[in-house]
Amino acid sequence: MNIENDPKAHLLPEEPVEHPVSEDPAAQGQEQAKLDIPAVLPVLPVRDIVVFNYMILPLFVGREKSVAAVDAALNSNRYILILTQKDEKVDEPGPADLHLTGTVGMIMRMLKMPDGRLKVLVQGLTRARVRNFSRTDPHLEALVEVIEEGEYKEVGVNEEAMMRAAREQSEKILTLRGISASDIMSVLNSVNEPGRLADLIASNLRMKVEDAQKILETVDPLERLELVNTQLNKEVEVASMQAKIQTMAKEGMDKAQKDFFLREQMKAIRKELGEGQDESEELDELRQALEKAGLPKEVKTEADKQLKRLSSMHPDSSEASVIRTYLDWLTDLPWKKLSKDRLDIKAAHAILQDDHYGLEKVKERILEYLSVRKLNPKMKGPILCFVGPPGVGKTSLGRSIARSLGRKFVRMSLGGMRDEAEIRGHRRTYIGALPGRIIQSIKSAGTRNPVIMLDEIDKVGSDYRGDPTSALLEVLDPEQNFSFQDHYLGVPFDLSKVMFICTANMLDTIPGPLLDRMEVIRIPGYTEQEKVKIARKYLLPRQVKENGLKKADMEMTDAVLAKVIREYTREAGLRNLEREVGSIARKLARKKAEGEKGPFKVTAKLVPKLLGIPRFLEEEKERELPPGVAVGLAWTPVGGEILHIEVTTMPGKGALIMTGKLGEVMKESAQAALSYARAKSEKLGIDPAFLEKRDIHIHIPAGATPKDGPSAGVTLVTALISALTNTPICNDIAMTGEISLRGRVLPVGGIKEKILAAVSAGMKRVLIPARNEKDLADIPADLRGRIKVKFIEQIDEVWPLACAREDAPEAHDAPQSKASH
Repeated sequence: MNIENDPKAHLLPEEPVEHPVSEDPAAQGQEQAKLDIPAVLPVLPVRDIVVFNYMILPLFVGREKSVAAVDAALNSNRYILILTQKDEKVDEPGPADLHLTGTVGMIMRMLKMPDGRLKVLVQGLTRARVRNFSRTDPHLEALVEVIEEGEYKEVGVNEEAMMRAAREQSEKILTLRGISASDIMSVLNSVNEPGRLADLIASNLRMKVEDAQKILETVDPLERLELVNTQLNKEVEVASMQAKIQTMAKEGMDKAQKDFFLREQMKAIRKELGEGQDESEELDELRQALEKAGLPKEVKTEADKQLKRLSSMHPDSSEASVIRTYLDWLTDLPWKKLSKDRLDIKAAHAILQDDHYGLEKVKERILEYLSVRKLNPKMKGPILCFVGPPGVGKTSLGRSIARSLGRKFVRMSLGGMRDEAEIRGHRRTYIGALPGRIIQSIKSAGTRNPVIMLDEIDKVGSDYRGDPTSALLEVLDPEQNFSFQDHYLGVPFDLSKVMFICTANMLDTIPGPLLDRMEVIRIPGYTEQEKVKIARKYLLPRQVKENGLKKADMEMTDAVLAKVIREYTREAGLRNLEREVGSIARKLARKKAEGEKGPFKVTAKLVPKLLGIPRFLEEEKERELPPGVAVGLAWTPVGGEILHIEVTTMPGKGALIMTGKLGEVMKESAQAALSYARAKSEKLGIDPAFLEKRDIHIHIPAGATPKDGPSAGVTLVTALISALTNTPICNDIAMTGEISLRGRVLPVGGIKEKILAAVSAGMKRVLIPARNEKDLADIPADLRGRIKVKFIEQIDEVWPLACAREDAPEAHDAPQSKASH
């Protein structure tokens, strides 16, 4: 290599070479024997090359100790021992990091590069072995032993055959690679010693460092030539395969080149139009974005791997587009960005009070969370589940919680979801793949600790595409979601800082394992008084504003609001009430738009003109009940309802007819009620043989609606006794509870919803199981003051209460202290 032609190198004054090297290898061997090599030589470690005898090659020297070794050699006799490193990754090799057999070389020329490195031209002279290292600073220095090589004065048949094989294999390799072999083969043919021929060929072979070092350490010339022949055979196989592959690929090269040139022209056109971006610039921007994203170590490793793949692909290929989109997702996700929690408990309480009326249990739970968060910042996010009828404010409550915490709020509707990939994402192998909606919500929030509301979790389905509720098991488990793995991302993402809030109308359809991960908070519904206050504080101002009115344009008293609630809505929530208030506001807005001047006062007499005929009339509630009819209380996903149970008898032979689309549980309750009536017939004044003479028909109106549940036993017994004794039941009393054959009244659920329904229906008294007395704590004091609650333990207690008028002497009343508990 002619290093003087390097334009970037600075040529130092060249010193005369004391031992000129002949171009003839044979002459070189004779001159080598005359060389007087010192016993102690400076050591030059090299990384990925093995230097053989007769090799002349340039070396770049940049390490401090190596530069010092070159300087020491130049300052003495230009001899230097070249040793190969065992591990090329070691930057500062010591004696233990070097092979002990190397080559003594002579520095022929030296150039100094602008960056401080040296470029030296060395020639290998003879093999040498290190006896020990005499110095390590400022450079390595070793006591060496020159390895004397045996000479073949007369080459035998075996040696000649091996030498010819080596020359032939070398010529074949040159031919396969398309290199002119005449000049090289003339040099190889001039060498008649096996050892020198082996060194000459080995110095030009592509070998691993380990294989080359093994050849260097082999002293016997014939053995060395055998090793070289083995490497030549391997190289011939590789060169033959390369030639075969090149031949096969050549047919497609023309088309590939054409496509390449067309793409390059297209890229140039886009660049001129200002529509494109240089590929290297885009990769640099991606790399910088990944650095700024604060990726965890595992994610950073995957991102670097994909970025490396992208850099080796054509930018217009479909897979490059997939990888580019994937890396964009990694850079856009908030791996380290956290919202700072507002840990002012009093301020958070004020926000919750301002946004929502009532719901004290929910507010107390949020304030508890904030308090614990303030004392223990490392706590994991809770999993709350708000359960209640539609319209009670579950979703808006989640928004208020986010506002009180100072966090971002994201809402996800799970109703009707059937594909597991909606939660876990699609794998990147699919066209149009995207992360799941959890990761999408995190991205849209821009922070790792938002409040995510999972709406309608009780309406999640499943089909052949998977079960989303199973995927939610990992999302909603604080012990697992710190390493949630989306199928699209393929790397874990920490969800433990997210505050998940779920909403549901009922718990029956939520799988048990999923329900076990959540803290259930029930929001049963609002009383009439609560609805009036909520309408006054929230609904009226909102509807006035949305319909273009001013606050002073609409006057509406609490009594009028109560009339609207009683006569036009029958719900646990507030949606229908807001619709009715909005309807009134729209009609007043029309009057104002037509030129009438306000304020407009909405009176009780004006309400029917604005909203039409009342949908629920008081007269219907005050009518006398005929014998055989009792009012029961039922729980539904949309709140409590009253249930009229009708029983009639007719001549027959004891048949029991049940209609009204009753479920199995209610049919069993009807059978138990009939058995109780037969067992207590004499005590109740009923003909014991009534079942032999009469058929009994039990009917619950609204036959198109399925009805089932363990709450109708008490009502069925009462209606049956009323029909058999031809005694009417008071129309102001409602009841709930299940019965056993022994006459015990068993507890039931949904007490608050049922009492709300009784109050809305105008009932004055309600009978509930004595074991449900504890549930009165959830009922507001003003609601308990509007209805008398009586506790029953045995079914025998029900009939006297059901027949007693409101003005009759009180019996079995709930103690006053308990009623106001």
